[in-house]
Amino acid sequence: MREDVGEVTTSLQRPGTSKSRSGMPYDSFEWQQEPPPSNGVPRSAWTRSHRRLSRWHRPYTMILILLDLVSAILASALAVTFIQKASSGFQGRENIFYFVAFVALPLGWIFTLWANGSYDRRYLGLGSEEFKRVVRSSITVVAAVSLLAFGTRTQLSRVTVAYVCLAALIFILFCRYSARQVLHVARRRTGHGAHRMILMGTLPEALEVYTAVTRSPAAGLIPVAIHLTDGYSAARGIETPVPVYAGRDVLALVREVGGDTIAVCGSASAEPGELRRLAWALEGTGVDLVVAPQLTDIAGPRVHIRPIEGLPLLHVEEPTLSGPGWLAKNLLDRVAAFFGLLFLSPVLAVIAAGIKMASPGPVFFRQPRVGHEGRTFRVWKFRTMDVDAEERKATLEELNEADGMLFKLKEDPRIFRFGSKLRATSLDELPQLINVLKGEMSLVGPRPLPADDGDYLGDVRRRLLVRPGITGLWQVSGRSDLSWDEAVRLDLYYVDNWSLTYDLGILWRTIWVVLKRKGAY
Repeated sequence: MREDVGEVTTSLQRPGTSKSRSGMPYDSFEWQQEPPPSNGVPRSAWTRSHRRLSRWHRPYTMILILLDLVSAILASALAVTFIQKASSGFQGRENIFYFVAFVALPLGWIFTLWANGSYDRRYLGLGSEEFKRVVRSSITVVAAVSLLAFGTRTQLSRVTVAYVCLAALIFILFCRYSARQVLHVARRRTGHGAHRMILMGTLPEALEVYTAVTRSPAAGLIPVAIHLTDGYSAARGIETPVPVYAGRDVLALVREVGGDTIAVCGSASAEPGELRRLAWALEGTGVDLVVAPQLTDIAGPRVHIRPIEGLPLLHVEEPTLSGPGWLAKNLLDRVAAFFGLLFLSPVLAVIAAGIKMASPGPVFFRQPRVGHEGRTFRVWKFRTMDVDAEERKATLEELNEADGMLFKLKEDPRIFRFGSKLRATSLDELPQLINVLKGEMSLVGPRPLPADDGDYLGDVRRRLLVRPGITGLWQVSGRSDLSWDEAVRLDLYYVDNWSLTYDLGILWRTIWVVLKRKGAY
């Protein structure tokens, strides 16, 4: 932890009386660089010399283009190889067919992907928008091929068109997913392919944004400095994870710390005209400007920009906890639980036999838990502790390694050996499919907490707006390694930003978390 003390205290000394070129006085807290001559003057897109400081996306984009091209060619080659009637509409014109299949169609894929913004650096490396644009491009390609075939009266095999487009889509998605994983590994281990970010705002706002962006190293955002807008005195005596500056020329600071992105945090963007003038000052410098509004833990689909007379208003929608999507979630839960119990019954029988042999007592452990809207129910779990575990809990309270409403011990003496294996693989949770089938739980949701752990008041009570789940955002983000506050934050984020697609993503991530056995004890 270090701070820029000497240079900052000097820069905070207020000059006597200085004037800008416009004749208006300024003080040391204002940006004092000369305004660029291009302010307010549109520049030609063909002549501007705008080069971004962050250039990782250029080679990455070229690799994506090459992978997409190879994927489209491979899909055409497989169609020609395995579908004998692929060229039936080009009798006597086989050369034209091969040109279309191996040159025109792959180039068409690249053009369509580019036109749909799938190479836009804002969507590369994180989120689902990149994959959505690839799927949208595949639909465009199918429509374009069908329209051209109709216009030229070419008798194309519909099986061939479907095969080529579907195979190309699968190959492209697989290659992009693989490239993204390589990029994430590079960002975590070496910091390559990341943006060096300067956080601009008050210290609490900057630290909040710092915490948010550093939770996900795969996002590729590395804060390297904090530029205080309310003076350095607010940071005196406080340890910060990155150097703190104040009263500095922001562009000079960017050059000094090697940044390529400025993040304006919270109230730093509240001064009328300041954000606009900062954007003007950054034109042509290659520095990106992002704004972190005071809307924490609210996902993009709930936030919409509605400009009114030049004022961009952020409209925050209410969480969707009803409607067709919610009905589909409940239906999916019941169907998946029914077939899960049906197909996993041999596994459940083997686990039950193992528990009987490992420890005397009942196979299942049933405990009152708090569910949807505060209703209590008894959760089904395979027993992993000795039968007197609840009585012995009081003697272990002082050894508790968790906080809040949690009680966790990495080496809990009440757990028998076979039970520890069940916990490590999360197999002890499988009987909760019974609770899902009865409508007491969901496949995905906040974890159900014991009913005798105190009142669920304040923010914690908001978890009860949805059914508790077998897995959830808490489980795929660290499980027992997380603090109580962090677990509550993740659960509340899920409640506020739920969607069926989000549920499917959590289920997919659960598989890998269980295989890694991280945070399970």
